[in-house]
Amino acid sequence: MKKIAVLLMVITVLSKIFGFLRDITLSYFYGATSTSDAYIISITITTVLFSLIITGISTAYIPMFKRIENDVGHQSATEFTNNLINIVLIISLVVIVIGFLFSEVIVKVFALGFDGETLKTAVLFTRIALVGIIFTSLTQIFMSYLQLNGKFTIPAMIGFPFNLIIILSIFISAQTNVIVLAFGSVLAALTQMLFLLPSLYKTHYRYAPIVQFTDKNIKKMAMIVFPIMIGISIDQINLIVDKTIASTLVEGGISALTYASRLNDFVQGIFVLSFVTVMFPLISKMVAQKNTEDFKNSISEVISSVILIVVPASIGIMILAEPIIRLLFGYGHFDDHAIDMTFHALFYYSIGMIGYGFREILNRTFYSLQDTKTPMYNASIAVVLNIILNFILSSYMGISGLALATSISALISSTLLVINLRKKIGAFGLKGNFITFMKVSFASTVMGVVVYALNKYVFAEWNALLRMMVVVFAGSIIYFILITLLKVKETKLFLNFIRKKVHL
Repeated sequence: MKKIAVLLMVITVLSKIFGFLRDITLSYFYGATSTSDAYIISITITTVLFSLIITGISTAYIPMFKRIENDVGHQSATEFTNNLINIVLIISLVVIVIGFLFSEVIVKVFALGFDGETLKTAVLFTRIALVGIIFTSLTQIFMSYLQLNGKFTIPAMIGFPFNLIIILSIFISAQTNVIVLAFGSVLAALTQMLFLLPSLYKTHYRYAPIVQFTDKNIKKMAMIVFPIMIGISIDQINLIVDKTIASTLVEGGISALTYASRLNDFVQGIFVLSFVTVMFPLISKMVAQKNTEDFKNSISEVISSVILIVVPASIGIMILAEPIIRLLFGYGHFDDHAIDMTFHALFYYSIGMIGYGFREILNRTFYSLQDTKTPMYNASIAVVLNIILNFILSSYMGISGLALATSISALISSTLLVINLRKKIGAFGLKGNFITFMKVSFASTVMGVVVYALNKYVFAEWNALLRMMVVVFAGSIIYFILITLLKVKETKLFLNFIRKKVHL
C-alpha cells in the first residue's frame, strides 16, 4: 500500500502544481474581485450539487461492489455498476434542469451579498457550469471502478488535463470575454471523463443500458447512501454559510477564502487522499473477508503516516503563510489587500489541518464498515459548531474568523470520530499513534523555530523564490534528522522503501 501511495503522492504533487498555476492565473488576471467571486461561486454551486449526487454514491459504491463481487461474482458487480451509472445520469439531468430554472435563487443562497452585475454574472456562469455535473459524476464512478481494479495511476492524473483546460480558458477569457471562464469549466470536466475511457476499456469493462431502480443492490445501496448524503449536505450547508458570510464582509472575500482553502487542500490532496485512495478499497475488502486484524493495522498505519507529514506541513505553512501567498499570488491584479486577507485565512486554516486529515481517514473507515450514520451524526455536530463559531469569530476577525471556525470544528469532529471508532472496533493502535504524534510535534516545533529564524533574519534579503526554497529545504532536513533521532517508526519504513527503490 505504501508504494502505491508514494507514487500517487508524486503524481498528485505534479497535479497540484498545475492546480496552483490555475489559481495563480486566475488571481493574476482577475485578482480578488467581483468577477473572480462570481466565477468561484458558480464553481462552488456545481461542486455542491455534484457532491450531493455522487460523493455519497461513489463512497458507498466501493464496499458494495466488493460485497457483490465476493458473494456473487465479478459479472454481477459489473452489471450493478452499469445500472448505477444510468441511474446517476438520470438524477444528474434532473438536478441540472432544476438548477437552471432556479439558478438566481441558488446563487443568492450561496452569496447573499451579491447584487447588480456581480449577481447577473454569477447566475450566467452557474447555468453554463451546471452541464459539467454529468461529466464529473461519470468521472467519479469511473475512477472508483478503476481503483477497484487496482488502477490508481490514471485516476490520479486527471487533474492535468482539467487544470490545463481551465488555465487556457482563463487566459482566453481575459483577452476576449469572461463567459469563456464558464465554458472552460464544462470543457475541463468533459476532458477528465474522456481521459479515463482508454484505461476503463482495458479493464474489460463494457457499458450496458441497464436501468433497474428496483434492483435489490440499488435498494440496499440507497439505504447506505442516504445517511452519507445527509452528512455531505450538512457539510455543504457549512460551505454555504462560509461563502455567504464572506460575501457580506468584503469584496473579494470569497476569492481570498478560496485561495487560502486551496493551499490548505494541497497538503490534504497530496498526503491524506493519496493514502485514503489506496486504503479504502483494501480495507473494504478486508471487511468483506472479515480480516479484522489487518483492518485495524491498516488504519493505524495510515493515521501514523499522515501524522508524520501533515503536522510539520501545518506548522511550516503557519509560519510561512505570508511569503507563500505573496510568492504564489502577489502579481497582476492581486494587490496587497488581497494578499493580507488570503495569508491570514491560510494561517487559521492550517491550525486544523491534522483534523481535516483524520476526519477523511476515519469517515472512510466507517463507510468501509457500512456504518454511515456515525459520520452523519458527527457532521451534524461539526456544522452546528462551525456555524455558531462563524458568526462569533467573523464579527471580530473577519475572513480569518471563518477559517479559524472551520479549523476548530475539524479538530473537534476528528476527536469525536476517534472516540466512536474506538468504541465500535476496539483497540486499533491509538497508543502508538499518540506516541508518534508527540514525537512528530516536538520535531515540527523545533523545525518551525528554525524556519522562522531563517526566513525572518538569516535570508531576509534574498530573492523570494530562492529564500523559500532554501528555508523549506533546510526545515525539511532538520525535521527528518529529528524524527530519525527520536526513532519514529514510520521513518524507518520510509527509509527502507527508498533503499529498495534505489536498489531497483
